[in-house]
Amino acid sequence: MSMFSIFNVSGSAISAQSQRLNVVASNLANVEAVAGPDGQAYKARQLVFQTENMGADTAAGVRVSGVTESNVAGRRVHDPSHPSADAQGYVTHSNVNAVEEMVNMISASRSYQNNVEVMNTAKTLLLKTLQMGQ
Repeated sequence: MSMFSIFNVSGSAISAQSQRLNVVASNLANVEAVAGPDGQAYKARQLVFQTENMGADTAAGVRVSGVTESNVAGRRVHDPSHPSADAQGYVTHSNVNAVEEMVNMISASRSYQNNVEVMNTAKTLLLKTLQMGQ
């Protein structure tokens, strides 16, 4: 694997983690959401990652291959006075778990930071190599 492949691998990881952070932000924004006009509450979303070849050498990166929705039932709260209550007086909230999403956000943020650090280290090594030739 060449030194330049490191930038492709880390770049793909940074892109994937950026998308993961966007999905987490969307999930957190809908923690307290209730069922919409269609009767369906917001469902937590997660990204599916897949290995991706990064060229002719053996380097492998990552890409987002899809988005899945959680099938866990939303939290139901008895509140007959709520405008979105069903016939039995229950309001269906989203199935997003705020604690899990915060952990997911921290993990994605750390992965992003680590890949930025990998790119910075590779850049420094390449610059040092060029300086040796002077």
